[in-house]
Amino acid sequence: MNYFLAIGPFQLILILFFLLPTIIALIDIVRNEFSGNNKIVWLLVVLLVSFFGAFLYFIFGRKQKLPKTNNTSLT
Repeated sequence: MNYFLAIGPFQLILILFFLLPTIIALIDIVRNEFSGNNKIVWLLVVLLVSFFGAFLYFIFGRKQKLPKTNNTSLT
C-alpha cells in the first residue's frame, strides 16, 4: 500500500497548529482598519512569513488597529 500521501492525526495537528494562527490573523487584518499602508504591509507579512508572520502580527500589529467608529445614526 502507498502511504506517501496519507495524513494521520499527528500531521493534521501540525497543519492546524501552523495554519490556524495564519488564518485568524488574516481574518483580523481584513476586518479591521489600519492607518496608511499598514493593512497591506501586515497582509504581506502574514502571507509571506506564514506562522511567524501571524505571531509577529499578534504581538505588534494588533496595537496598530484604528478604533472602530459607530456610524449608524439615523438623523
